[in-house]
Amino acid sequence: MSPSASSGPINSNTTLERKPVSWNNLLLGASLNLFEASTLGQPFEVLKTQMAANRGQSIFKAIGSVWQRGGVLGFYQGLIPWAWIEASTKGAVLLFTASEFEFRSRTAGASPFLAGMIGGMMGGIAQAYSTMGFCTFMKTVEVTRHKSGVKQSTLEVASEIFKREGFRGINKGVNAVALRQCTNWASRFGIARFAQDSIVAARYGSTDAKPSAADKVAASMVGGALSCWNQPIEVIRIEMQSQVDTPGRPKKLTIATATKWIYQQNGYGGFFKGVVPRIGLGMWQTVVMVCFGDVLREYFGTN
Repeated sequence: MSPSASSGPINSNTTLERKPVSWNNLLLGASLNLFEASTLGQPFEVLKTQMAANRGQSIFKAIGSVWQRGGVLGFYQGLIPWAWIEASTKGAVLLFTASEFEFRSRTAGASPFLAGMIGGMMGGIAQAYSTMGFCTFMKTVEVTRHKSGVKQSTLEVASEIFKREGFRGINKGVNAVALRQCTNWASRFGIARFAQDSIVAARYGSTDAKPSAADKVAASMVGGALSCWNQPIEVIRIEMQSQVDTPGRPKKLTIATATKWIYQQNGYGGFFKGVVPRIGLGMWQTVVMVCFGDVLREYFGTN
């Protein structure tokens, strides 16, 4: 789903075809996602969630709080099975959905650039309403729930929530997840494309030159970092899914009531709590998926 060099209208003599989805690439993507989450990805995710749910904490206080909940293993709360389920499925959902919508957008007359953005946005929404919604919710529950002396497994917690609140309960905050994923992919695509063109023009004097692997990684990292402008949506999502018991907090939060509550408690600054670890997460995801991905695709011949 990388940007095409051309962004003009469709040639009437050109026959459009759906981009083929390679099962080898899906398997490789799932493996890379699992590696990303199981290494630095989940610690960044846990720290981001801790800060966004406890907005009075500095990054150092948040690190200390997570450490008290289990030492090194505290930074991997929610990894098994929720982050693994999410990591192993979200790539396939994105690729299949984005491919279909990109094809239909092109046949409707959209440029490759616009069609790619539409495909990415719809792919992100599909991710949220398939597996990412309840997996993200359960990861947040694991980080923010009170853990007493009685040990309760994460599957027991999920079962208890499902029995009490049903399907809606384990998908709490899914609309905010969809909004985050939609804006994530749209902005990552657009910013990364602009950054890559700028880097190529600066290095080679023309945007028509072929970018190197380093150029692509740099552009993708810039895109991943700058796409964190939507951190307010992520903080709202975490607040909706958080199990932190704060006096006066509304029991049933919507996007609107969560926004109002965060502003009342922390002002505008509250909407950007956790943005530093989220930038780190975005950059690490990019390094794994772009840099490692290109190397492994070339090694296994799945380009």
